[in-house]
Amino acid sequence: MKQVLVAPDFNFNYRDERFADLQLLRYQLTGFEKLAPNQKELIYYLSRATLYGRDITFDQFGKYNLRIRKMMEVVFTDANINYDTDEFRALEVYLKRIWFSNGIYHHYGCEKMMPGFSSDYLCEQLQKVDACRLPLREGETLDEMCDELFPVMFDPQVLPKRVNKADGEDLIQTSACHFYEGVTQAEAEAFYDDMKKNEPAKDTPPSFGLNSTLVKENGEVKELVWSANGRYANAIRHIVYWLRKAAEVAENEQQRKVLVLLISYYESGDLQTFNQYCIEWLKEHDSAIDFINGFIEVYGDPLGLKGSWEGLVEYIDETATERTRTISGNAQWFEDHSPVDPRFRKPVVKGVSANVICAAMLGGDEYPSTAIGINLPNADWIRAEYGSKSITISNITDAYNKAAHGNGFREEFVIDQKTLDLIGKYGDVCDDLHTDLHECLGHGSGRLLPGVDPDALKAYGNTIEEARADLFGLYYIADLKLVELGLTPDMEAFKSQYYTYMMNGLMTQLIRITPGNQIEEAHMRNRALIAHWCLENGDAVRLFKRNGKTYVEVVDYYGLRQLFARLLAEIQRIKSEGDFEAARQLVERYAVQVDAELHQEVLERYRRLDLAPYKGFINPMMLPVYDQNGQMVDVQLYYGESYAHQMLRYSTEYGTLI
Repeated sequence: MKQVLVAPDFNFNYRDERFADLQLLRYQLTGFEKLAPNQKELIYYLSRATLYGRDITFDQFGKYNLRIRKMMEVVFTDANINYDTDEFRALEVYLKRIWFSNGIYHHYGCEKMMPGFSSDYLCEQLQKVDACRLPLREGETLDEMCDELFPVMFDPQVLPKRVNKADGEDLIQTSACHFYEGVTQAEAEAFYDDMKKNEPAKDTPPSFGLNSTLVKENGEVKELVWSANGRYANAIRHIVYWLRKAAEVAENEQQRKVLVLLISYYESGDLQTFNQYCIEWLKEHDSAIDFINGFIEVYGDPLGLKGSWEGLVEYIDETATERTRTISGNAQWFEDHSPVDPRFRKPVVKGVSANVICAAMLGGDEYPSTAIGINLPNADWIRAEYGSKSITISNITDAYNKAAHGNGFREEFVIDQKTLDLIGKYGDVCDDLHTDLHECLGHGSGRLLPGVDPDALKAYGNTIEEARADLFGLYYIADLKLVELGLTPDMEAFKSQYYTYMMNGLMTQLIRITPGNQIEEAHMRNRALIAHWCLENGDAVRLFKRNGKTYVEVVDYYGLRQLFARLLAEIQRIKSEGDFEAARQLVERYAVQVDAELHQEVLERYRRLDLAPYKGFINPMMLPVYDQNGQMVDVQLYYGESYAHQMLRYSTEYGTLI
């Protein structure tokens, strides 16, 4: 007998859940029903492996996150609470924000999110629940737990930022992320400098520090490696179990080899094995299904070394992939015609592949908020020797586009009807294309000079790298070559991207900044750097006021392209030469500061639109169907799970570290 749970028809409502500054969307698995049963089974196993990393990300984003989450979930579900009070509603919002941000720090701004209820209220509710359900340590009392956790939650001076990038401060000791314990920035940098000096594989180095917590014990600085036999062991063993199941139904031998190498890496924690995995992953091109699973991006570490855990399961969108294959197939032409110094170009571009994909499951640092494009691996020497894989996530961008349709944002901030019409005609096409160029070619372009340390730019490296990729895309989106390749319809299209990019970098991304704060997040810094540099160094763009409102005007679109070319040349030089001081000056001058008056104006205009500045996603629920022999024969999708139900279910089913 088949075990079947039939999912009801679900009408996608892109504004169905909203709280604080967040809006939850749903993404549809377009074409999933056309996949073969064994492909669906593979996606199901990879999805389970993706969800089991959730607790790792919570712990990485703050030492106290898991205990606070568990405590709040117990109160939310178990306490005998009067739900019709302002304090309970504030408690519910706070818990939902914790779920969204994988901890108590804002997922984008990194500042601590302060509760809208009192510590006395929380203490009162904690008295009502079964103490056995609370995350009490052995021998710990409720009062002792509160004494430890309440200052972290309620005192704005205690661990106020997850990632601090303020110039001149100890970035480790002033950051609450849980990648370091008891060490200073100077000690951490010295530790990894020594590792690099003593590394025998100079030409194929590991990504130093990527998968470990750096601690000081008895005066000795050392690494606690994240592996199936080390830190995060319980979570990683569950991930490995489902990866093994996936390997049994792999689409081909190369995909199976990739999965076996990833399992070996998780079991050993050996970063050279991770290098081997990345190389073999790059060679795998014949499967419809792919995945990201591991300690990948380093944005969450102020030093840009430690990888936050993330997971993504994907399958190819064949129709849309024709666009990215056209781009990647011409990678050498783009590299040869780049406006950077020829010394910094790659003589031979190797292994560039690009796909448009549908996300099937999001996890860790990719959930609930996710990227719309990804380019991996991050190791420069692997990119140079073996190439890179790029993806653009079509069903995620589709969900964003549907949510933005008719919300009044463009009408409020765009300068005039002519420009609005331009963006309406070309905006979606050029947004996707710029993402493709950024991921497919931008990150993979250029090269380091011999002997340059890939980590030479330190805390500024992420911002410089994102600016480099964005500038590459901005420069080429205005090239006649794209019209010849059929990627843009005409030489007017690029103007929509130029306008919206400058408007975002100069003005509208400020909606994501709390008044009084500087710009911290690497992608926001990148956009501010590019926009403000162009504003200051040419006459192609200007800010002006009309009827008390500030607008961006692009005076000369082709002149703006030349500014992008100049800045790209300098950014690539900085990257290629490892010029830390030039990177520091560029970022600190153009990418950090906020004009308080303009900021206040933008916030007021945006507030009147009643929109949420941040969006994330609720995953579909995957329901396996078995035949009478226990063989999985299908996977059905259910899109109707609420946000709170999904988060509580994940905490129960995939909670491995508390």
